[in-house]
Amino acid sequence: MNRFLILMCLPWLSLSAFAMSAEADSAKWLGDVTVTAIKQTSDLSLTPGSVTSLNPRQVRLWGVESMRGVSEIAPNFYSPDYGSRMTSSIYVRGIGSRMDQPAIGLSVDNASFLNKDAYDFDMIDVSRVEVLRGAQSTLYGRNTMMGQINIYTISPMDYQGSRILARFGNGPSAKLGVSHYQKFAPNLAMGFVGSIDYSDGFFKNAYNSEKVDLEKALNFRWKTQWQATEKFAVDNVASFSMSRQSGYPYELAGSNVINYNDTCFYSRNLFTDALTMKWTGENFSVSSITGVQYLDDNMTLDQDFQPESYFTLTQKRKEWSVSQDFIARGQKDNYNWIAGLFGFYKSADMNAPVVLKQDGINNLILGRVNSNPNIPIELRCADSEIALESVFDIPVWGLAMYHQSSLDLGPVNLALGLRLDYESTKLDYTSLCATSFSAYMKSGIPPRPLGTYPVEINDNGVLKDDFLEFVPKFTVSYELPMESRSTIYASVGKGYKSGGFNTQMFSEVLQQQMQQSLMSNMPSMGGAPGGATEINIEQIVAYRPERSWNYEIGAHIACADNRVMTDLALFYIDCRDQQLTMFPPGQTTGRITTNAGKTRSYGAEIQIKYNPTLNWSFNASYGYTNAKFVEFVNGNNDYKGNYVPYAPKNTLFASATYTHSLNSDWRMTYNLNYRAIGAIYWNEENSVKQSMYGLLGASVIASYMKFSLEAWMKNITNTDYDTFYFRSMQNDFLQRGNPRTFGVTFRVSFDAPADR
Repeated sequence: MNRFLILMCLPWLSLSAFAMSAEADSAKWLGDVTVTAIKQTSDLSLTPGSVTSLNPRQVRLWGVESMRGVSEIAPNFYSPDYGSRMTSSIYVRGIGSRMDQPAIGLSVDNASFLNKDAYDFDMIDVSRVEVLRGAQSTLYGRNTMMGQINIYTISPMDYQGSRILARFGNGPSAKLGVSHYQKFAPNLAMGFVGSIDYSDGFFKNAYNSEKVDLEKALNFRWKTQWQATEKFAVDNVASFSMSRQSGYPYELAGSNVINYNDTCFYSRNLFTDALTMKWTGENFSVSSITGVQYLDDNMTLDQDFQPESYFTLTQKRKEWSVSQDFIARGQKDNYNWIAGLFGFYKSADMNAPVVLKQDGINNLILGRVNSNPNIPIELRCADSEIALESVFDIPVWGLAMYHQSSLDLGPVNLALGLRLDYESTKLDYTSLCATSFSAYMKSGIPPRPLGTYPVEINDNGVLKDDFLEFVPKFTVSYELPMESRSTIYASVGKGYKSGGFNTQMFSEVLQQQMQQSLMSNMPSMGGAPGGATEINIEQIVAYRPERSWNYEIGAHIACADNRVMTDLALFYIDCRDQQLTMFPPGQTTGRITTNAGKTRSYGAEIQIKYNPTLNWSFNASYGYTNAKFVEFVNGNNDYKGNYVPYAPKNTLFASATYTHSLNSDWRMTYNLNYRAIGAIYWNEENSVKQSMYGLLGASVIASYMKFSLEAWMKNITNTDYDTFYFRSMQNDFLQRGNPRTFGVTFRVSFDAPADR
């Protein structure tokens, strides 16, 4: 690990020393410089692909406080609430992931997030949010087969001053945020952001009358920007967050009641640091992006979500990750190129015991033997609880080289990108279980004891897999002969997501091993099963890489002096071995990532921005996705022709904003917005679904000089809808969406003088 870190850090230390020595005598300085947009062009409206970009005003108007708030605003982009910040699932164009690796990547201030369980965080003082849809694997690498999210925070070089935010809503809920941005020298600036959050939630557990969606959170960010020389700039962003959530608002389908007896919660501590260094020469630049992340979390579940005591799960994890990206860009005449070298290392230590409780022991183990009339033996367990211990060490590392060339031929632009990606993953596991059972002859009165039979399991091993993939992408765009810059484009690209191992299936394996151990130790009599069959761990827990070919045509059209901006896209995706989260049949509570043989997805997207006057602005987006199985046989079921579950068919967003200045100090802003999504099929059989539903929101903002007061409301019509479905122990469970929410937000901004 230490050698890996040294190797990763040496090149950018050399780059820093070179840039400092080369520019030490220069008296020429740049002004305010922000190190952003390193991999894509600065003008996203001309990118040959589907892009949604949100500015700070839109983030504020539409209540975007986390990635879930971007749902529907970006067409065919869906990030639902699955009960905790850990389950940060995102679905784009029919492809997504509930577990393990995501289908869309995320970077904050250029540094990559390597674990989707860290995606759901409070976005405080952001300057820009970009959602790039379609295959981005060539430039951005792992976990970006369906897109890339780039979040940039406010630059202290661009803004100096202090801000205070106070929000209060029903539930009740409250948030307090404070930030300060300052230049300490003409070439050095820092920003400090802190916030605390509290939400009492909306749903109660009928078993104990306690709220199941309560949350408390703390966030802090420190951003430093240093323009060391005319050509060399450094950004460093360190952030820390704590989140404590109760959980989970899951109700038995058809009951309209949340009712379970064991404790549920999710807690997370998250630290990230992003260091970006950029040296800029004439028509040439070299950048280094170093990301470090530490995740310490605990998910504790009543895994059966019933008032009876069957199962509980506690998953404690500590994960370190480091990534390093070196990027070089160049331009000569009509030729542009970008090349890079990317490496990462991630190591997770996880302890995930499943506790089999009294009802689980009686019904799932003892009941299967004692209720069988062909077995003359009655079993009794010596323990009221059985711990199925699973301990994992999961190191993953990878290296990649990539290059993209772009050639301008008048109004035509051609671009070809290539990436060679290698990844190695290992699972070092230990499974433990110790208990004992007593056997009695059923025929005796009282039953005659036969003896006590111990069950002791200490199973350990190492699973390893390697993945090597070549990922190309080709785009062509044509600039239309219009007064405003407009383009049409076509692209063909490969998407790729590596394989891995299911850790949650080990509790199921342990249950099988426990039953086999018990039966192999018992005397074979009266039809009692005996002997044991070998269990192939790798075959049960491993899943294959996911690959796709993505075809897209589209246009970015600006007209009426740029008052009307329209983005259009048509896409087709051919996906092989799509990674799906499924629930094993029978009396189980686990989840498993498996591979569907082949799926296909096609659809369309449209985004329109219209600003008829300085006072009015309109935004609308619509996405349609038709994603179905082409080949997928799971056991005895053939799902060919069925819709891929969890991915919505339609997304819709519409917003109208009117701003009116009463005088030089007073300004009023009114916004009305509408989001709609669905239908969403919840299982591979397509037997359960959430029909399309819509949520109406509104806000009124009164601004006076440095102060503003906003009254807002979401789900005005109090629409009933479900955001999540799962199956556990042959029972169906649903998570209800939030009811009508409303509140007020107070802001004050103490801006520093422009020449400071």
